[in-house]
Amino acid sequence: MSEGALGRGELRDQFPILTAHPELAYLDSAATAQKPRAVLDAVQTYLTTTNANAGRGTYPWANRTTELVEAVRQRVREFLHDPEPARSTVHFTGGTTEGLRAVARDWLVPLLRDGDEILVPFTDHRANLDPWQEAQRLLAERGTSVRVRALPYQPSSGDYDHRALGDVIGPRTRFVAATHVHHVYGGDMNVHRIRAAVGPDVPICLDAAQSVGHQPVRLDDPDLDVDFVVFSGHKAMALPGTGAVWARNARGPAFEPTGWQGTPNTVGIVSLGAALDWLDAVGPDRIARWTTALTTRLTDRLRHLAPYEILGCPTSLAADAPLPPAQRRHGIVTFRHREIPSDDLGFILYSHGFMVRADSLCQAGADERDGSVRVSLHVYNTVEEIDRLSAVLTSLV
Repeated sequence: MSEGALGRGELRDQFPILTAHPELAYLDSAATAQKPRAVLDAVQTYLTTTNANAGRGTYPWANRTTELVEAVRQRVREFLHDPEPARSTVHFTGGTTEGLRAVARDWLVPLLRDGDEILVPFTDHRANLDPWQEAQRLLAERGTSVRVRALPYQPSSGDYDHRALGDVIGPRTRFVAATHVHHVYGGDMNVHRIRAAVGPDVPICLDAAQSVGHQPVRLDDPDLDVDFVVFSGHKAMALPGTGAVWARNARGPAFEPTGWQGTPNTVGIVSLGAALDWLDAVGPDRIARWTTALTTRLTDRLRHLAPYEILGCPTSLAADAPLPPAQRRHGIVTFRHREIPSDDLGFILYSHGFMVRADSLCQAGADERDGSVRVSLHVYNTVEEIDRLSAVLTSLV
């Protein structure tokens, strides 16, 4: 744990909600991340000095708000290391779900023709399945039949089964929706293998809700050759109700949401700009190394406790796991106790001061019988929290 200062010290102290409750361990950052003081200060400053409607006035406050919104749009490009910012577009949304629906409704539906096929995940977050099925229904109402096919999975790891992709990709495959980091299994879903399988011409839309703000996301990396990156601000330390769709605009028509857009969430957009500044100053690579180290520690403890079942690749990032072939696990450990129901386990853990997610985790294809406990980590978590959690879980054996 050579980067221990990342879990303690001045970085953790920048989160007022955590310093106000030292008795609690917040372990639910995959649901929403806590906000550093820099984000809260930026929001306070904006609301007390500049607050106005963007693009709808000529007075200084309105002009300044418009400038701030456009600056954050460019900031998103910079944060994602956009290789062609002159071509790409960034549109703000209420979050990942709204962004994926906008891509489905406003971009994909007009693109598809009778007999086309799209490839989408059936066991990822529901937000990355429902929009594409909705697009299929909208097209069917217009008399256009489109087939929605499931991305194949490897049950043992939770990763996409890239060796089986050839069985579901065909000459009418027009679009692929994929996930960058799985919200239950915590694994990198290896989108570069999907690109290799579908070829250079098929657009890929990436749900990056669990990667942006948690690890480096570099669009100048050839292994991340995707056409859309959709993410939520609140998982990246901005305010809720904020998100973005980045579009490469290199395959198919340029992405442009249809209809009148109305008033943007200006305060949320300001918070997103401040959050991206804070994350860049800390370093997404350093954040990823820290959360990976904590994940390794917890995974290694759990895999030696017989009553617990770790979801996803059970050996990923355990201390003695071979890498490769073990799949990398990014800041998320999801598990079940073989005798204690997951919702009960969640209450037990909170009674010891641990805030975790305990339900079906909005996983497509899952119901309440498939509940689990998810521990999701960020830069403000500590080794001491993981060790205390491990001790409580051990006591339940």
